[in-house]
Amino acid sequence: MAARGKSINLFLMDGEANGRIKCTLANWTGIAYKIPRTELEKCRERDDLKQSGVYFLFGASDQTGKNVVYIGQAGARKNGEGILNRLQEHKRNPEKDYWTEAIVFTTTNNSFGPTEISYLENRFCNLAMEANRYEVKNGNDPTLGNVTEEKESELEEFIDYARIIMGTLGHKVFVPLTENKVEDTKSDSGSREINLQLKRTIKGVGLIEAGGRQTSEGFVVLKGTHISPNDDNTIPAILREQRKGTALDDNGCLMEDILFNSPSYAAMFVFGKSANGLTSWKTEDGRTLKEIEQEDE
Repeated sequence: MAARGKSINLFLMDGEANGRIKCTLANWTGIAYKIPRTELEKCRERDDLKQSGVYFLFGASDQTGKNVVYIGQAGARKNGEGILNRLQEHKRNPEKDYWTEAIVFTTTNNSFGPTEISYLENRFCNLAMEANRYEVKNGNDPTLGNVTEEKESELEEFIDYARIIMGTLGHKVFVPLTENKVEDTKSDSGSREINLQLKRTIKGVGLIEAGGRQTSEGFVVLKGTHISPNDDNTIPAILREQRKGTALDDNGCLMEDILFNSPSYAAMFVFGKSANGLTSWKTEDGRTLKEIEQEDE
């Protein structure tokens, strides 16, 4: 069955794309806000930000440059400053000076209680860790709480909508680099991911083998790929630096998936030498990526 389209309303609260954004979705009681750290004080009069909800603090690590996220919950307090008050506390905390913007989820009818926000915080944390796009800064695994099966179904539907909105607001924190199930067929949406492989015998190193997939974002070299320990001046300097900082296991294999802008950069990263990705990456039956793309024309 083809996926249905969805209508999302984005309201630029400050009249510009870099300012605060309010997000709603048809037939959904949820509401989301994207708030730059520098614009937090402008939200003081927002009553729905004084409610209970779940929030995400996004930034980047000074040490690794990798995207980081902290996921938290905020209950409505006696002073009425629920989510907003919690974000202000984080802004004053020197240990959380890394975040540059927050994304908040609450409801239009203030229906979240302690059980609901605990469940959502737990699920959002686990989804983010499974996707492995961002470094999740939470020190402890949030408690799931006790919910009825009816409430669980309701909250899972909320999560489905929240995942759509999160991607729309620019953060693919819940989206793995590759799909778990991959077939050499087009999906209902018209896109596909195909398992590809790379093989080359390099003098002084031996046989190098790699796995990869072309996705809507670029080309992913898969975890477990064997990386040549040597490189030369035929590859860009940025790739040589990236190879130096990549985490490998004792066998010289990748410990996580890595996304590249092109199949050629992906191939050069693996080999440490110049390579044409369109002809180097092949399916199990020997078709090159170039041939596959020509079939799609």
